[in-house]
Amino acid sequence: MESENEGRDLSLVDLAGFLNNSLSVPPSSERSNSAPFGNNDAPTLQVAVQLDNNIGRLITFLSRYAKFYIKKAIEGTPLLAVEDFSCLGILMTHEYLSQAELITLNVQENTSGVQVIRRLIDAGLVQKSDDPQDKRAKRISITDNGRKTLQMIFRDMKDVGKIVTGSLTEQEKITMLYLLQKMEHFHKHHYEAKTFASKSDIHQKSGEITL
Repeated sequence: MESENEGRDLSLVDLAGFLNNSLSVPPSSERSNSAPFGNNDAPTLQVAVQLDNNIGRLITFLSRYAKFYIKKAIEGTPLLAVEDFSCLGILMTHEYLSQAELITLNVQENTSGVQVIRRLIDAGLVQKSDDPQDKRAKRISITDNGRKTLQMIFRDMKDVGKIVTGSLTEQEKITMLYLLQKMEHFHKHHYEAKTFASKSDIHQKSGEITL
């Protein structure tokens, strides 16, 4: 488990997820033609249902489902998108952050990240102040109103979390958490290192990945 997760702090929950995954029965090599694909173009379908592509598609779709639920949960609040919520959640656990730090931790492009911060400032949920150590920099911190808003939304987010994990058993949730954290560790490293600056970078890194 440690060799597969080099550089990441591991816990007993990780060990449980690792064992659940390692001891599970391997899936059949046959993969079903799941929605939304039809049967009209066999070559396209063959690419679409490849294991890696299928996983990528399902993660994308699950992210969209989660965003749909979260948008319902934040209705009637000053928040407009899931990025607003996650931005507030990050700030809640820090005394302050620079704008660049906050955008990186929220895994956003700079332009969209700046828009979220500006939106939250206009709503009175976060504030920007001068950094006494660096006159050119600004500190971003959550306001009392932002804390109250976030605490109010937390109640609904607990329900969203249960819906997102759906019909998974507790054991399946532990396994999924381990696998998702392993994937997130991989992507976070490359995101922070700015590994993928172009299409050629993606192609090169893909060829380097070995199991």
